[in-house]
Amino acid sequence: MTDLSALRNQVVTLTREVGKFIFSEAANFDASRMEHKGLNDLVSYVDKEAEKRLVEGLEKFLPEAGFIAEEGTKTEQAEEFNWIIDPLDGTTNFIHGLPVYSVSIALIQRDELVLGVVYDICRDECYHAIKGGGAYCNEERIYVSKVPSLSGSLIATGFPYYSFDLMQKYLQVMGSFMQGCHGLRRLGSAALDLAYVAAGRFEGYFEFNINSYDVAGGAILVQEAGGQVTDFRGGKNFVFGREICVSNSPQVQQEMLGLIEPFWKE
Repeated sequence: MTDLSALRNQVVTLTREVGKFIFSEAANFDASRMEHKGLNDLVSYVDKEAEKRLVEGLEKFLPEAGFIAEEGTKTEQAEEFNWIIDPLDGTTNFIHGLPVYSVSIALIQRDELVLGVVYDICRDECYHAIKGGGAYCNEERIYVSKVPSLSGSLIATGFPYYSFDLMQKYLQVMGSFMQGCHGLRRLGSAALDLAYVAAGRFEGYFEFNINSYDVAGGAILVQEAGGQVTDFRGGKNFVFGREICVSNSPQVQQEMLGLIEPFWKE
């Protein structure tokens, strides 16, 4: 049996080290070395180097684990354990000098999240959790907020930057949230959206066309902080199903799903 507590400590140390590298590169970032993976989908040499360092470290911690990594440094998946990593979540923010970006790491055992680390680089806040062990920001235990209803909730989301065939539906969903909650925000880093729900800064977050490496690390933070995590239909396919809805409570979760469902029927 893997010692998750000891493993978490190792991953936190590694994540902080890689985060410091990313932060140091921000001051003298060379935009000419930026690449386009697809429409509005950017990658830099910083993403690639950060992922390389993460993979090298994680391989030492748990040699039997496979990888699901955004930049494809290593793609072999294992039967039991797999790391899901985003070396720089919020690349567009990073490139433009907007200080909202993070490192996200999760460990999944078969189909269950068991460890998550999200490092808010510019705020030097490291969020971490293991299954059954609670959620933390640095050394402080964190919990979701106690706001009882959607009307008093601050909600985060993300905007589609490709697959625009669903954009009109999503704009309708966002319109419903604008009228039904305290405020709607778009930070540009899904991992931080989730970490902030876990820490009680947001009451909820929803997004579609999202990847596993964007949400896996943060999803377990929300779960361990006492929150709710589902797909848009209230099910459990939120890591690989490309849609996620999270909140601070069953009540707010049902209100959020109730706004999404009319526009998101099959």
